[in-house]
Amino acid sequence: MLQFRRIAPAVLLTATILASTLTACTGPTSSGETATEFEPGTVVRVIDGDTLVIAFDGSDQTVRLLNVDTPETKHPDKPVECLGQEATEKLESLTPPGTQVALDFDVERTDRYDRVLAAVFVEDQTLVNAELARVGLGVPLLVEPNSKYYDDVQAAYNEATEAGVGLLDPMAECTLPAEATQAGEALTAATEAPMGETGTALASTAAGIAAALVTAKAVREALDAGKDTVRALALGGTRAAAMASDLDIRIADGERRLATVNTEITALEEAEAQARAEAEAARAAEAAEAEAARLAEAERIEAERVRADAVEIARIEAERVTAEAEARAEADRLAAEAAAAAEQERIRNLPPAPEPYVPPVEPYVAPPPPAAQDPYPGYTGPRCYAPGGKTYRPC
Repeated sequence: MLQFRRIAPAVLLTATILASTLTACTGPTSSGETATEFEPGTVVRVIDGDTLVIAFDGSDQTVRLLNVDTPETKHPDKPVECLGQEATEKLESLTPPGTQVALDFDVERTDRYDRVLAAVFVEDQTLVNAELARVGLGVPLLVEPNSKYYDDVQAAYNEATEAGVGLLDPMAECTLPAEATQAGEALTAATEAPMGETGTALASTAAGIAAALVTAKAVREALDAGKDTVRALALGGTRAAAMASDLDIRIADGERRLATVNTEITALEEAEAQARAEAEAARAAEAAEAEAARLAEAERIEAERVRADAVEIARIEAERVTAEAEARAEADRLAAEAAAAAEQERIRNLPPAPEPYVPPVEPYVAPPPPAAQDPYPGYTGPRCYAPGGKTYRPC
């Protein structure tokens, strides 16, 4: 078994690990420090950022790094977390297949998934558990009673915190610092944007603020709901609280601004609705006037048509009467001409006129009237005379 020297608090490989003989040593060292026995092994493969398969103690065994937690990449119920792939790649670069490593254990040898819990060292004296934390791809994890390497991981993570790398990098898009910064800046920009004077401009401003609020609130919820996730744990309580407070202030400002914009939108919509109603009323009045004018024009045209029809009828009747009169006149003329012709023909056919009467030379003496005869000879009774007294009848 390999022998390493544990120098509190950091664990360093002793010179014996570098010896090609790899002989195990136990007991006190020459300096009086307690020697720690380490299990030698060979890396078979890396599973994810904090789990790998190591051949030791006669078999290939799954090893979970002690006191460090990296973003998930293989969890059956979780998506790949922020920088999870980068953490896996970092572990692969530290412990590629075939790497000779040394393992140290804590109180509990395995976890509930039967993975071996261990600190893993490579021959350049690097504690792999702490190195992942130093570059911000793992966070300190304390699951009692296994605290043997927690301080080492925490010290390394403090360096990452000061450097702002890995899960603390505000430039890495998926980290909470980056998301909080971007969401806060976007919300502030949307809140401070001019509202505009048109409905379209106001709606655009409101939409921008609403979208920024949704993003900021999602990040804010992630700070609370994701307290058990690696990227949230990476912040630490103080920093997470500061980010949450900053987002709360920006969200409150954004909501006030959105309420103001919505009030302006409502007022503008009411004004536009009033204007539309007035315009509609004006259009209706114009339409009514136009319809009245159309009806009046139609009536005028109809009246003109009726008058024109009457005039035309009168003209036709006059022409008919004239034609009839002319026909009668022509007929009379023709009749007159025929009568004249007949008269001329009659005259031509008359017998010669008698000689003119020459009265006798002696004057004419009318003969005496004949004596009145008694129409009732022998009547001696009463008589009724006709006017003039010349005739009678028996009475």
